[in-house]
Amino acid sequence: MTAQVDYLAVVFAATSGASGDLLGSDEKELVQLVWQLVDLKNQKADLSELTDGKEDKDVVEEAVEEELGSKADSVFTTTSLETALNLFHLQLTNEVNSAGAGTSVCLCTDGQLHIRQVIHPEAASKNILVPDCFYAFTDLRKEFKKHFPTTDLKALSVQAMAERILAHWAVVPAEMAVEQVQLMARVVLALLAQPFVHTFSSQERVNEKFETGTCSKMEKVCDNTVIRARGLPWQSSDQDIARFFRGLNIAKGGVALCLNAQGRRNGEALVRFVSEEHRDLALQRHKHHMGNRYIEVYKATGEDFLKIAGGTSNEVAMFLSREDQIIIRMRGLPFTATHEQVLSFFSPGEGLKGTCPVSGGKDGILFVRYPDGRPTGDAFVLFACEEHAQCALRKHKEILGRRYIELFKSTAAEVQQVLNRYSSAPLIPVAPAPLVSVLPTVSLLPPPGGLRDCLRLRGLPYTAIIEDILNFLGEFTRDVRPHGVHMVLNQQGRPSGDCFIQMTSVEQALQAAQQLHKQVMFSQRGSNSRYVEVFPCSAEEMGLVLMGGSSRSGTGLSPPPCKSRRISPSSYPFSPAPAVLPCEAAALYPPMGQVLMSPHALPPGHPYYPAAAQLYMNYTAYYPSPPGSPTTIGFFPSPSSLSSPGGLVRMPGLTYNSNGVKDLINAVQGYPYAPEDVILHAHGPVHAQDPTGTLIAHKDWVCI
Repeated sequence: MTAQVDYLAVVFAATSGASGDLLGSDEKELVQLVWQLVDLKNQKADLSELTDGKEDKDVVEEAVEEELGSKADSVFTTTSLETALNLFHLQLTNEVNSAGAGTSVCLCTDGQLHIRQVIHPEAASKNILVPDCFYAFTDLRKEFKKHFPTTDLKALSVQAMAERILAHWAVVPAEMAVEQVQLMARVVLALLAQPFVHTFSSQERVNEKFETGTCSKMEKVCDNTVIRARGLPWQSSDQDIARFFRGLNIAKGGVALCLNAQGRRNGEALVRFVSEEHRDLALQRHKHHMGNRYIEVYKATGEDFLKIAGGTSNEVAMFLSREDQIIIRMRGLPFTATHEQVLSFFSPGEGLKGTCPVSGGKDGILFVRYPDGRPTGDAFVLFACEEHAQCALRKHKEILGRRYIELFKSTAAEVQQVLNRYSSAPLIPVAPAPLVSVLPTVSLLPPPGGLRDCLRLRGLPYTAIIEDILNFLGEFTRDVRPHGVHMVLNQQGRPSGDCFIQMTSVEQALQAAQQLHKQVMFSQRGSNSRYVEVFPCSAEEMGLVLMGGSSRSGTGLSPPPCKSRRISPSSYPFSPAPAVLPCEAAALYPPMGQVLMSPHALPPGHPYYPAAAQLYMNYTAYYPSPPGSPTTIGFFPSPSSLSSPGGLVRMPGLTYNSNGVKDLINAVQGYPYAPEDVILHAHGPVHAQDPTGTLIAHKDWVCI
């Protein structure tokens, strides 16, 4: 509540598009701005001073004739919004100052749309500085509601208010802007007179700047104040989103950019407003444009906002406690990076004109770490002003150590989200629920005391191939077992950066790990190189990782053999694994039948595959990774001996456009079949032609 001002400037804005309750919802430009001064002390209105500012040249002459025909004494035409706003501010200031020094004035509008949905959004999209008088105004509808509490604000209009309190005046429909302003002035004068004797002391405020801040997970957020914006440019910041919603008041720290599973922005953001009224106005900006992209706006909940922006870490709260700081996110840091190296990275170099000192020195740097203390390669850095932040962003993709660093403008909500993501990731993935009750209980951890005669390589270049790994091993290549190089692939079949190598002895594995740990591996198919971490491990640990932490398939299905080069064959020197399903249960669950089949053994060969070799990989299980880690395709040893002589395979879900029998034969190629199986040739039995008992592809085979 403030003291009543001396003058009210009754303002009416019109666009070239929708009007009424949909004013400003279609992004049309402002074409008419009409105003009239009302003297609150003397309770009179000067009807001779009207301003009409236009930026659309096509409607200038017609609008001028309308205003002159409506007794508008002063009509001004302009060619741009900036000129119109500045001219309005100049005329208003001169008129008020002519009444004497210290005279105060405030704008008055019919509702919120004229200021919040028309003037501010268009000025923000055109990077126009709005005069100070447009950041505070009086809502005539809310002032009217104080005397008529049962009135619905959304149903109110100038016409309805005039009919309610101007009963002794002849009220005619106000069709033109000048008539609207004149009618609003009469309503204001009626509220000042008896019996209302109203005081215009309440003002609506428009935030000039978005305030950053933190949000606790324990804080209560109203569901009616949150929206979800979708389709944002990936490089947009919280200030860009606040600019898109200019005119509406966003809560402190109320912009939360959403990240995908890889920690990158996914083009969505959750925005929290100060009230439901502002949220509803934000929903009217559905499919408005930010640059060349249209933005979708939907309702969201307070729980959605807290999942993204809420935090509990004291370290993060201390880091974000400094206000008016610009946050820069660093991605791709070496795991050994220190505070001194980051400070040196942002120190001015040769030929660099601007400086970008880190605010607070070491206290202005926050490294992101896993729960066990290992660095993730991400960090957040504070800068004192926008100039320093822009200077820092010019170092995007410059080298720190042996890696280039990516730099992005960040937000407090993104800091919370990244910290929450990494701090909540479990160290040991949780196993999925059993598929059926007959599955045996399998421990997720490898048995203690296993021989650590294998190597795990982590951090390989994504373009690395088997030859690159052998070159990296150097003299230890001769100690690799036949077919002992196992590259871990993701669900798309691409290298994940991990690899397992089976060595001939524990001593050789330990010696190789000590000499090769954190040595640089070069790739023949690319110029990139990375240092590789090398650890000794056991065959059981290797099987655990390859299977994503579980020895059971999430679907119970097993893919057919994969014809792929340079992938480990099925002849693993693992200890035999127990059958996944007992023979009695196999008949009840036909899709699991493939698990019970023994793959065809391959003869021993080289430690790796030549490029021209055509080999067959026998899968016995497919295991997706647990949540929170990259997906992998695992390879697990097949049972060496089964109590059942064979298995019956059921293949549901076949495509209608397949090649029929030929595709079915190819699907099970490489598996042995039992002599008593009913497999017939089109012209009679053919078992004698295949003494090895191995199914081969032939166009005349028929399966019954």
